[in-house]
Amino acid sequence: MIAPRRPLFLARRSYRLHRTQDAARLLPILGAFLFTLLMLWPPGPATARSLSGDALYLFAVWLFLIVMALILARRLSGQVPPDDPAGADGE
Repeated sequence: MIAPRRPLFLARRSYRLHRTQDAARLLPILGAFLFTLLMLWPPGPATARSLSGDALYLFAVWLFLIVMALILARRLSGQVPPDDPAGADGE
């Protein structure tokens, strides 16, 4: 007897769930990059670094990360991963 073949593509709901999980995993890396970017960005040639501008940038990045985490958490909280079509034994 031939076992049923698994679908070639994931269902739309399952695909979106996996991509949302990937985005949640990459959010801390994006945050670290954005915080580090401030140290790598040199001030203008004739000006000193503006501490108020740096503080506003850090606050904006921090707020952006909080909002993105909230959006991703809401999308992930109501979704349950679909059952494996091949069954629990992996056939």
